[in-house]
Amino acid sequence: MPHVVFLRGVHPDAVARLQAEPGFTHEAVDPADRAALMAAMAKGDAIVVRATPINEDFLAISPRLSIVARHGVGYDAVDVPALTKRGIPLTVTAYANALSVAEHALMLMLNLARQTKIFDANTRAQKWSSVEAPVAWDLSGQTVLVLGFGRIGGRVTRLCAAFGMNVLVHDPYVARNTIIGAGFTPVKLEEGLAAADFVTVHCPSNSETRGMVNSDFLGAMKDGARFINTARGTLVDEPALAAALHSGKIAGAGLDVFWDEPVVASNPLLAAPNTLVTPHSAAGTVQGMRRMGLSCVESIIGHFNGTLDQEMVINREVLRRNTP
Repeated sequence: MPHVVFLRGVHPDAVARLQAEPGFTHEAVDPADRAALMAAMAKGDAIVVRATPINEDFLAISPRLSIVARHGVGYDAVDVPALTKRGIPLTVTAYANALSVAEHALMLMLNLARQTKIFDANTRAQKWSSVEAPVAWDLSGQTVLVLGFGRIGGRVTRLCAAFGMNVLVHDPYVARNTIIGAGFTPVKLEEGLAAADFVTVHCPSNSETRGMVNSDFLGAMKDGARFINTARGTLVDEPALAAALHSGKIAGAGLDVFWDEPVVASNPLLAAPNTLVTPHSAAGTVQGMRRMGLSCVESIIGHFNGTLDQEMVINREVLRRNTP
């Protein structure tokens, strides 16, 4: 009887789905409680994980573990080679959070364009019509560069187009004709950075992309452009972005993710001007949490029933290895 351990709670509908499947048991534990975690993992066959590091130390206390279901799409904190070595598949919620994250990116763009943060403060201070009022812009007619044309980036392009924006796309792993066929303009990175009023990033964090938003990248951006990141904080050289914001080279930034999380008070971006920040909450809508929880549970059920959707699996080589 497979035992599923939720490292933190999941949406009630996901729990109900697992309970409706014969032969499964489950429990939720606080991963910060080491004793409770060790007791749960001694009998845990599967886990649903958010931010808890899954590394050699974790695997050492998990002798029965046979699948890791990531509650989200990023897996920076998961030692994938260690899982692969043990034949343990890692799944993600590939389709569950794209809509929520894309809408969050547009929310950040709209707030920066319409200077919502400043207007809110001015209104509360009875500065109804003031010389201090900031300049606001429509999104319509602005040019946006979308970096990454995957599930989230693809949704962002369509939302931006609906607002009347001129949409440029850079993704070296997607054919130009695919982008053109979707109705958007493929560009080289330097070309897009020079033209865009907004740059929004939707890339995974890996050896090729980590720290790619550095002083050279920011220097190549159009003067007064705005930067959005709802992907991974490790894509950004944070001191370089803070310096560009202080100098005015970059007119604003909307950030949902940071290099180190939870973000610490000394992070230079917290003191940077014209910066709107959220706590890695882009996917955390009621609907998004439900979709992610259900996706995790379906992957776990599929794993034990032999119907696992390979599209959800990161290290697919373990599936071939585990096939009789």
